Amino acid sequence: MKYKEIPVEDAIGLTLAHDMTQIVPGEFKGTAFHKGHVIQEEDVPRLYDMGKRHIYVLELEAGEVHENDAAIRMANALAGPHVKLSDVHEGKVVLKAASAGMLWVDVRRVTAMNLIDDVSIATRTPYLHVDEGTSIAGVRPIPLVIDEEKVRAVELIAEEAVGGKAMIDVLPYKPQRVVLVTTGSEIESGRIVDKAGPVLRGKFARYGLEVLRQEFVGDDVSRIEQALKTAHADGATLVCVTGGMSVDPDDKSPLAIRNAATHVVTYGTPILPGSMLMLAYLRDMTIFGLPGAVIYDERTSFDLLLPRVLAGIAVTKQDIAPLGVGGWLNV
Repeated sequence: MKYKEIPVEDAIGLTLAHDMTQIVPGEFKGTAFHKGHVIQEEDVPRLYDMGKRHIYVLELEAGEVHENDAAIRMANALAGPHVKLSDVHEGKVVLKAASAGMLWVDVRRVTAMNLIDDVSIATRTPYLHVDEGTSIAGVRPIPLVIDEEKVRAVELIAEEAVGGKAMIDVLPYKPQRVVLVTTGSEIESGRIVDKAGPVLRGKFARYGLEVLRQEFVGDDVSRIEQALKTAHADGATLVCVTGGMSVDPDDKSPLAIRNAATHVVTYGTPILPGSMLMLAYLRDMTIFGLPGAVIYDERTSFDLLLPRVLAGIAVTKQDIAPLGVGGWLNV
């Protein structure tokens, strides 16, 4: 990289080596052109108005890439089909969600990219829900000019994507048939008003989903178990069992879920609130046993795991265990 003084009219297409300030008395004082700006033909009259006849520009050497070009190349390498890119600004491109869904980040490979000197890739926490238009990542080189081999290294790592997934993407949610199974004799009898149903309907509505039905089954293990099997037979893809999830003798939900399920992933998570959550599968139907915290706390273990399920990702114990680091969700 070389700095060179050159006449303004000969500088079109070249890169400014420094910020340029413009002062219009009583109207404007500030940066007219930022360091790294590529001079355009329409910039020439303004430069003349600023009293500039010569400017300092950057002259790139072989194997060097300007920060704007590098950011665009890296962003294109990272972005999946459900991601849109901002315009490059001061060497940075922002990746935005093109639709609502679960944020996917290939953590291992993005980490490998960040181990390359002069490369910076910052993302939101993966596996969580993002709305359309949400900024999900920022990509930039650190210096104004970066070695082309470093940009190419990022592109090569991106080409190693596994399973057809990009480095950063938003996975759309699968169609769902949601059923609620509400336990508790006090709720079935009407002594206590059900609070779980309205809360869960509100949560699912934010994902664009409706609850097909809600069943009130009391505390009988066989009735809870049968409700799960009936939901599966009726084509439900996701069942949430509310109530009866503690270790009290009268709480029968965990036993009923175990009896009905073909695979139990976990009863208990290293996440607070929501440590008593249960996750199981009845063949292709997901079953959540939801503790009371889901009703009273805005963000629980359920909110961390639900986007994965909606995106069609089979959750394992190995997926849940690391969530304990950062799993204290209370403000």
